[in-house]
Amino acid sequence: MKQFFKMMFASVLGVFVAIGLITVISVVSLIGMAASLGSESGYSPKPNTVFKIKLDGTLSDNATENPFAVFMGETENVLSLKDLLKSIRIAKDNNNIQGIYLEAKWLNTGSASLEALRRALIDFKESSKFVVAYSDTYTQGAYFLCSVADKVFLNPQGSLNLVGLNSETMFYKGLLNKLGIQMQIFKVGTYKGAVEPFMLDKLSDANREQINSYLNSIWGNITEGIAESRHITVRDINHFANEGFAFATPEKTVECGLVDELKYKPEAEAYVKELAGQSGKNLETADVSKIKKINVVTKEKSNQIAILYAEGEIMPEVTSSPYDTKQLITEKVASELIKLKNNDDVKAVVFRVNSPGGSAFVSEQIWRQVVELKKVKPIVVSMGNVAASGGYYISCAANKIVAEPNTLTGSIGIFGMFPNVTGLFDKLSLTSDIVKTNTYADLGDVSRPMREDEKTLIQSFVERGYDTFISRCAEGRDMTKEAINEIGQGRVWTGEQAKELGLVDELGGMEKAVEMAATLAEISDYSVTNVSTSKDFLKDFLEKQLGEVKMSLVKSVLGDEYEYFTTLKRIKSISGVQARLPYDIKPL
Repeated sequence: MKQFFKMMFASVLGVFVAIGLITVISVVSLIGMAASLGSESGYSPKPNTVFKIKLDGTLSDNATENPFAVFMGETENVLSLKDLLKSIRIAKDNNNIQGIYLEAKWLNTGSASLEALRRALIDFKESSKFVVAYSDTYTQGAYFLCSVADKVFLNPQGSLNLVGLNSETMFYKGLLNKLGIQMQIFKVGTYKGAVEPFMLDKLSDANREQINSYLNSIWGNITEGIAESRHITVRDINHFANEGFAFATPEKTVECGLVDELKYKPEAEAYVKELAGQSGKNLETADVSKIKKINVVTKEKSNQIAILYAEGEIMPEVTSSPYDTKQLITEKVASELIKLKNNDDVKAVVFRVNSPGGSAFVSEQIWRQVVELKKVKPIVVSMGNVAASGGYYISCAANKIVAEPNTLTGSIGIFGMFPNVTGLFDKLSLTSDIVKTNTYADLGDVSRPMREDEKTLIQSFVERGYDTFISRCAEGRDMTKEAINEIGQGRVWTGEQAKELGLVDELGGMEKAVEMAATLAEISDYSVTNVSTSKDFLKDFLEKQLGEVKMSLVKSVLGDEYEYFTTLKRIKSISGVQARLPYDIKPL
């Protein structure tokens, strides 16, 4: 019997060893495949090649390629604004690239990123090369970008969804009441609307005022850009939107001067092929992944300007989670700022911020390192689609701030929320009891409402946080606290409005920020390097293979409802004092 157990144990051990070896071999194989997929070998385009940009998926400032996406069932396409801008510059100077062909599908991004791409395409056209756009159905954002093209084509059965902007806020108060949950809210800022979904059932007058203000500012910039490119008036565009012509026959888009011709996709590509001087049967194109690999001869330069990317919500560093699929800004950004401060080769830093805010504590840690870096070398902030609340907190200390006209910024205000689930406990017949040593040892206990003395403490804490916030802004912007408070109060501004108020120095994109950083550093001969705080997908894959599989299953089961799942999880994750934008920004 003893021998039997020995043999059985040896057999089981052998099975586990075999499984382990197979797993290791599989992972190594996947790593090899991923490495080959993501290899950065050079690319040489053939003569008369067309640069094809497929506007489909989510546009991120500095998207990191996930070489394992295909193995994990991920289908969402993520585009990198950094790579697109770089590729357009390369294509402009390469003699074998004859033009750009924009194929517009469903692009998910903000108007500030689109404005940066529009400028790049306009600059590309100065080389006398063509830009042609085609779509089955133009979204507003894609059309705003494609309107710069020399020719804009639409499918004869397609549509142009130019209808204007809207902002929708979902309110949870009624749901929470039914569940027996009361949110105990503490805030500073008349316009700090982040807490309104938990305490109201519709927008406050102040919140409605600020939303109306920034929506009209953004729409004004969009319509002016389209009008200039299409040689029509803003009034013509608003007439198209107000008359509901987006739902009329496609011929109406041509009649109104928004589209040049109605063509099916093969016809549009045949036009591009002829324009490029190609004689083959098929249109010869190269996408972003190829164009960005074209070897560009550059001299090695000792002076560097580093671009540090900070994208996503500002949150404390947390352990890996299978639900964590978005980019985040953590204290890792502060660590990178320290490294850049101590790097003698880096003469200036461009801090690219694209964030709706989040943790006030983490924002403070990053702000501190911006201040410390500024003592040694210049730092210029370049704002993306949104750099508000905590996003503005980490920006305000920079030497200069550059924003796009449609960047959403400001929102200088903070809040805190504590749930009281007494009603839910009653519904579920749950009770709790607490033993404590001191008066406030149980502060934050969700099973009871807060006492008045506890509310006073928390409100005082939040007000102190707001005072710190406006002090940081006043010091960074060389303004008084009173002046910052007047334009603060949690109010959201566009970059265009923020410049008039003194919260932003210049309007423009990354190029302008780099030029400004070079001027401040008093250097003219320099190279630009990119520093990313994005996740290492290989490391994440090895750390949480099972978590990724779980997440893929959740996405496939929930489908469109997955966004509600992530929203609820984000609500749950909100802890401590927050410097956060009032709502999710709806992409164009």
